Amino acid sequence: MQILLGLILGVVIGLAAHFALPHRELRGALLAPLAGAAAAAVVWTAATWMGLAVDSPILWLVAALAPAVTVFALVPLVSRARFARDHADRERLGV
Repeated sequence: MQILLGLILGVVIGLAAHFALPHRELRGALLAPLAGAAAAAVVWTAATWMGLAVDSPILWLVAALAPAVTVFALVPLVSRARFARDHADRERLGV
């Protein structure tokens, strides 16, 4: 049940990244929050299996850093790929 804390943290970080990064119109609104939640869930699960408890600051640190790193690496890549594909489609169609 405590993993929900990590999931919520990941979603909030992903949502903040969605609005902080440019080209929001090129990606879905759920990409960043879901990527953040997935990263937080994986790290939270691994850290609790290693014996860290909710009162451990290391658990909170890695549960905040993993979604941030994941989202701020993934979202620009997806946006650039979408922009390049849209540009190629426009050139191909002559628009």
